[in-house]
Amino acid sequence: MGIDIVAGGRVKTKKRDVKSENPYLLLLCKLYKFLARRTDSKFNKVIYKRLNMSGRNRPPLSLSKLIKNMENKDGKIAVVVGTITDDKRTYEVPELKVCALRFTEAARARIVKAGGECLTFDKLTMRSPLGKGTVLLRGPVKSREAERHFGRAPGVPNSKTAPYVRSKGRKF
Repeated sequence: MGIDIVAGGRVKTKKRDVKSENPYLLLLCKLYKFLARRTDSKFNKVIYKRLNMSGRNRPPLSLSKLIKNMENKDGKIAVVVGTITDDKRTYEVPELKVCALRFTEAARARIVKAGGECLTFDKLTMRSPLGKGTVLLRGPVKSREAERHFGRAPGVPNSKTAPYVRSKGRKF
């Protein structure tokens, strides 16, 4: 007697594991996997999911966007699963508490100089295990140049998709 399998076969769990070999990231995933399981906090589940994402889905967030999003949110910690980059177009940096995977040297220096604080995720876990008093931010995922070419075919009515061409002109 064989096992009666419904047409289509058995359903496999589509669990995503960390592809990175970075030991810090692996430990963070282990920590947030535990927190996501053992607490009722949606924050921990989201952080765990984002830590598991590919680098393409963890885009950098500029200091100017961070400042803009943290207006009127005094005392809260900005949380970004990605890199914080410097923006030379911004002159004044307010006092910010930021938790991120990475900071560029210039961004870290400017935040610390303004009296702010740059946290890592393990320090954030000690301060706010359930994500209370935090603001979860994210970089622009769809701002890659390649995204311009996705969508309805170029030339089709109402299409805003850019064609793949070598250059603009009559013969290209």
